[in-house]
Amino acid sequence: MRHEPLDPKLFTENRSRLAKLLPPKSVAVLNANDILPTNADGSLLMRANSDLFYLTGVEQEETLLVIFPDADDEKLREVLFVREPNAQNELWEGHKLTKDEAQKLTGIRAVKWTQDFWSVFRRLACEAEHVFLNTNEHKRAADEVETRDDRFIRDVRERFPVHDLRRLAPLLHSLRLVKSARETEAISRACQLTEKGFRRVLKFTKPGRTETDVEAEFAHEFIRGRGRFAYEPIVAGGKNACCLHYQENSAELKAGQLLLLDVGASCANYNSDMTRTIPVSGKFSRRQRQIYHAVLRVLHASTNSLRPGLLPKSWQKEAEAHMTEELLELGLLKPRDVKKQPADSDTPAVKKYFMHGLGHPIGLDVHDVGDTTKPMQSGWVMTVEPGIYIPEENLAVRLENTVVVTDGEPINLMADIPIEADEIEELMTK
Repeated sequence: MRHEPLDPKLFTENRSRLAKLLPPKSVAVLNANDILPTNADGSLLMRANSDLFYLTGVEQEETLLVIFPDADDEKLREVLFVREPNAQNELWEGHKLTKDEAQKLTGIRAVKWTQDFWSVFRRLACEAEHVFLNTNEHKRAADEVETRDDRFIRDVRERFPVHDLRRLAPLLHSLRLVKSARETEAISRACQLTEKGFRRVLKFTKPGRTETDVEAEFAHEFIRGRGRFAYEPIVAGGKNACCLHYQENSAELKAGQLLLLDVGASCANYNSDMTRTIPVSGKFSRRQRQIYHAVLRVLHASTNSLRPGLLPKSWQKEAEAHMTEELLELGLLKPRDVKKQPADSDTPAVKKYFMHGLGHPIGLDVHDVGDTTKPMQSGWVMTVEPGIYIPEENLAVRLENTVVVTDGEPINLMADIPIEADEIEELMTK
């Protein structure tokens, strides 16, 4: 692994929390992700299965975890199965976990080779009353590609056709949505690396550079810090920023433009998510500054309103109401635009200029799993990202921080990343 190992107590605690949610006589199984192919004999880099990493810290293919808190044999209440190393695969693919290394990494005492899985699992499944299997149940997940979990579920159905099979994802989602102090610290480290990249870019950006050049500056800082991009970065100058998921990142930056940077670092698989909008020439125009401050006011207000018990959809509506007032002040909306919209409209006038969600949970996944139809709780980590997009003026402003919901004041994990217009101008022109 590129990153420093996390404290195995994190994974031990997470497994303990999951075990408490399982009904009596329940066994749960989790799989690693596949290594996905490209063309010819190529393959993509291994990306850890977030749920498996949450419970073990393992990032190796062909890994399985079995949790059976009520197993008669105490040594089989937690079992990790890993691919057995051999000289051939280590020659071509690199080092694989030994049993001792897997024990130290995960805190799991019973480590076996993957080829032993079915014999052990049959013994446990026959003893269990319920079998919990995992799938990706994010409501916006793409499901065109068959996953290792899909194949495993089919195998279990064929081998144990009369067993009671249940969904593990809802239990894991409820746990992963509320971050522990150890997880929040990991996200904070990713935010600190994002800050280093952003400060580097502030010194670098000027007319004549390209969006590609700017992306490379972030990459230099992230890789040097033993991290990576949390997601494909958006580096969008001028009108390009009006495309919400712009990723071409190739255009030349022009004097007078704004540059939107939606970039976050990932450290130890925990992610950050930041957006800043900066003037390519180092100074905001009067109009740019007006729009910038309007977005910044909504960002601050929406951050301050984060609290346990607040429904995410109510938080969104509060932000849209605030943004409507800002758009009226800017002259982008007219009072008649707001008056003529139905009270229960799905497309209020504000959506013309602020058309996306205000924020999302973040953690091991950038758009982290969890039931966001329920009220927020202390320990949620949320992004806050209002924006105004004006294609006819060839500009857009979006600002985003990563914030922890607490029983007291929300904690902005990006408080040290410059965001005030004056500070950004000072750093760019120093």
